[in-house]
Amino acid sequence: MLRGVLLKASGSPWLKDHLMRRRFASRAVRKFMPGEHLEDALDAAANFRQHGIGTVITQLGENVTQRSQAEGVCQHYLHALEEVRSRGLDAEPSVKLTQLGLDVSQDLCAQLLDTIAARADALGNYLWVDMEGSAYTDVTLELYRALRSKYRRTGVALQAYLRRSPNDLEQLLSIGATVRLVKGAYREPADIAFQGKQHVDEAYYALATRMLRAKKDDANSGRMIFGTHDMRLFERVVKFASDNGIAGTAYEVHMLYGIRTNDQLRLVKEGYKVRALISYGTAWFQWYMRRLAEKPSNLWFVVRSIVG
Repeated sequence: MLRGVLLKASGSPWLKDHLMRRRFASRAVRKFMPGEHLEDALDAAANFRQHGIGTVITQLGENVTQRSQAEGVCQHYLHALEEVRSRGLDAEPSVKLTQLGLDVSQDLCAQLLDTIAARADALGNYLWVDMEGSAYTDVTLELYRALRSKYRRTGVALQAYLRRSPNDLEQLLSIGATVRLVKGAYREPADIAFQGKQHVDEAYYALATRMLRAKKDDANSGRMIFGTHDMRLFERVVKFASDNGIAGTAYEVHMLYGIRTNDQLRLVKEGYKVRALISYGTAWFQWYMRRLAEKPSNLWFVVRSIVG
């Protein structure tokens, strides 16, 4: 029930306006992001690199309504790619398509996405396409497939709680796509997405094992990534891999900055490939509310920030 309340609250303009002006909220959000600037994210990426952990960096923001805004986002990521190269970091950018003007024009979005992917490819880097609400799933996959046909160093997120995801995964596997499997964090109706944790976990496990079987059949297929902080679920996936002769180096685990850092360090020491997803920027409200909804117990950090 609390998860549903938090997801609904994420769409409230009134709450966004009031919360983002509160100092305690800015303090609380620092649990999940190192700062609001690209430099903050790159400094955090450098720290992770010292511990053998790669990173994915993303500037927060979505649903831009002007062409100039989308073009500005594109230029930001081109600059970020150059900074990553100059600092010798293992940091891969991730973009939301509505941040690149998808609501303005699909053609504009495709053009800007191609521009970033081309530069990332030229620099030997990777580009991630993030997944948004279910209203954007079809067009996101369409644009990603077109991108993948030109640039192999691209990946896309897939949300396990969507009932359509098994079919989407099969299509992605057929083109050798790189897939980052996540549970899903948007507010969706029951006919579109599983609602209970048990159902979402089982859907995630079924998709994860399908990805591992595909990797076993073709070691040269795209990267297989499990984005989760659910260690019990991840251990089930690891056991399936082990039981089927799939090495831990055949897949990766991605976690958010500030969550289960000790587990990230432990997994690296155990030989797994680990990346931390680092978000930054001023447009943190909706993203932050979805993080709280993923684990409502994190509300205690907000309380501590208020009283602290």
